[in-house]
Amino acid sequence: MSTITPQNALIYAMVIAAVADGKLKDTEVAAIDAAVRHLPIFRGYGLDAMQVAVGDCVALLDQEDGIDAALGLVKEALPADWCETAYALACDIIAVDGHGRQEELRWLEMLRHELRVERLHAAAIERGAGVRYKRLPGDVPKG
Repeated sequence: MSTITPQNALIYAMVIAAVADGKLKDTEVAAIDAAVRHLPIFRGYGLDAMQVAVGDCVALLDQEDGIDAALGLVKEALPADWCETAYALACDIIAVDGHGRQEELRWLEMLRHELRVERLHAAAIERGAGVRYKRLPGDVPKG
């Protein structure tokens, strides 16, 4: 039995994606909040639970080997049919800034392998995130 819930695992996937570049930005926190508020997979999952999960994940990531521990919790807690959902949410968090940095793309690759998301499916998910978060020329995200 996992020590976190499947919804917490989705939050962990988003938080790890958010901090892959070294900082948790306001735009990323707002995107996590929006996902919890609006996506059916979070129905019945409150914002208080989200805040606790974000804090727990950040604390875990501050520990030595925290990324491996967090990935292990995510993999263990997710039902098989939620793995692509976790990957899609992580892609959205990276795309919210307008572009993926090298360390973020490495994290996505690690997550894809860990969750056994097929490469073709991952490419489609990545493309969808990029299209959803496309910006007007000169529009720079704040955060």
